[in-house]
Amino acid sequence: MSQKFPELAICVGMIQNIKVKKENEQTKILKKKACEEARANYDAETLKDNPTVRAYRDMYWKLDIDPTKTRPSGEALLRRVLHHSDLPTISTAVDAYNLASMKTIVPISGFDYERLTPPFQVRFARGNEKFAGIGMTEPIPLESKMLVFGNGKQVLCIYPYRDCDHTKITLKTHTAMIVGYGAPGISPAQLREAVETTLSFIKQVSGGEIEAVETFQSTAGKR
Repeated sequence: MSQKFPELAICVGMIQNIKVKKENEQTKILKKKACEEARANYDAETLKDNPTVRAYRDMYWKLDIDPTKTRPSGEALLRRVLHHSDLPTISTAVDAYNLASMKTIVPISGFDYERLTPPFQVRFARGNEKFAGIGMTEPIPLESKMLVFGNGKQVLCIYPYRDCDHTKITLKTHTAMIVGYGAPGISPAQLREAVETTLSFIKQVSGGEIEAVETFQSTAGKR
């Protein structure tokens, strides 16, 4: 993995004692502000030339993923807002990390930490692995060329655009682990800012206490 993506990094942050609800007034306020800022700062026609968008698109091509069909999550959310479509309402915590991903254009995952088994790593999928992502009706087989985030036994995310259904944040989640996914050309500082923004947004809408934020470079991406 380090030979193909020597500059790859991820950033991991934790927030404890959150109270996740379907929706609340704080989420509506945060969403309105974030969408207004997005429409003021970006244009759908020129978005592809943004350096952050470009970095993730270039990485997708290296992974044999067409980024015009399967867009990086941050870009996909931002384009949705720029085309004046509504963002999905899932829960306060999930909506918060989606808004942070849109704001920073960095792909973000949120996991229920109590359903996770560390240590974690970025690796290529094994040929016999299957993955049940959010919204999938049944698991799909993974190809060995697919880059994933997970542990030795479980894939938590097809890097960096599809999260595992079993470990997603729900209304019962109390501790969330947030992951910001890097790409060549995305600095560790940029990733850290994205994760810190995400944790701040979650705290605004779901409360909780923010724990340490850590950034890992290339194959050191374990926790």
